[in-house]
Amino acid sequence: MKRVAALLLSTALAGCQAVPGEGPLAGAIVADAGQSGAEIGRKNATVFDIVDVNGQSARLVSDYVSSTLNRRFGIGGGVGRVVIGVGDALKVSIFEAGSDGLFSTQDSKQTSIDLVVQPDGKAAIPYVGSVQFAGLTLEQARQEILEALKQKAVEPDVIVTSMSTASRNVTVSGAVGKSSVVPLSLVDETINEVIAKAGGPVAQPYETYVTLVRGKKTGTVLLKSIIENPSENIHVKPGDQIFVARDPRRFTILGAVKANQRVEFGANDLNLLEAMGLAGGGSDYALDMKGYFIFRYEEPDVVMSLLGRERFNEMLRKGMNTDSQGRYPIVYRFDMSKPDSLIVGQTFPIKNRDVIYASRHPSVDFSKFLNFVAQPVGIANSGFSIADNINSINN
Repeated sequence: MKRVAALLLSTALAGCQAVPGEGPLAGAIVADAGQSGAEIGRKNATVFDIVDVNGQSARLVSDYVSSTLNRRFGIGGGVGRVVIGVGDALKVSIFEAGSDGLFSTQDSKQTSIDLVVQPDGKAAIPYVGSVQFAGLTLEQARQEILEALKQKAVEPDVIVTSMSTASRNVTVSGAVGKSSVVPLSLVDETINEVIAKAGGPVAQPYETYVTLVRGKKTGTVLLKSIIENPSENIHVKPGDQIFVARDPRRFTILGAVKANQRVEFGANDLNLLEAMGLAGGGSDYALDMKGYFIFRYEEPDVVMSLLGRERFNEMLRKGMNTDSQGRYPIVYRFDMSKPDSLIVGQTFPIKNRDVIYASRHPSVDFSKFLNFVAQPVGIANSGFSIADNINSINN
């Protein structure tokens, strides 16, 4: 029995490296930050850097204004040169000075002709024949018809009016009042105006995402950003596709907290302290106050500003890569043991799909180890008592 007890004790000591834990300690996160996969011994490890958050860095992150749509598509200079296209409905009004002309009578000196531009870009007008409309402005079309009538009609004049613009449609679908094919007018129209024509968004701007597809380019931005940043409210163009989706913003909280969970923002904005309160806060007995982290894929402009160009280029050489949206992995660290952290935490914004990780204190693992060891030691003590009792009986 003494041998059994000794064996159990040695097994417990050998297993000290296998003490379970909930996620990495703060020291492990800091140790891996800024290291390449080869340097940390994992070839395909994600390379990231760490930023200690203070008042200055918090303001930099908070003041950043995303310009996804403007950067990708450009707000442009308005609608530019508006031309007639295939499928457009036009009204051609022809006037003559005389009362016995081709298009005039004693009762009326004008004739109106309704036409639709055909797939070949042309439409027929009596006594003129087929006229090329597609690619021309209304004024150019007017001049074409007028020139063709000068030798046929009596002092003719022409007015060309656009009745509908099938060639200038934009498709709006998704979480809007009514999915629609919206015809563009001849004046500037922005994303917000086109969405309004489709009945407007059905959800709050802070949980509504707008995706614009133009040719082979795609860009997605929060409707809230379009409203707050006018440069994102770009002009739409014929053929654009706009998809509106309701996707409540969420963050995930893990580690030494009351509960590991995914939490909806439920508000227009959310800072770190509000997020922690919304999730129930950390565990009083297990939390490392110096080990609050936010794991995020951050915009390249922000990462470069936080790290500096030299450090940023160094991280690229070490293998730091972007996600599908061109953002870089970054970890923000907060020291909640400092009084000003309660001020800084109010200015640091939480973003959609952030992961807030509260590291446990190193003493937690030591306590687990002691409990782990105590179990076989207790068994061993029982074994010693049994062995002593057996020896007493034998004697």
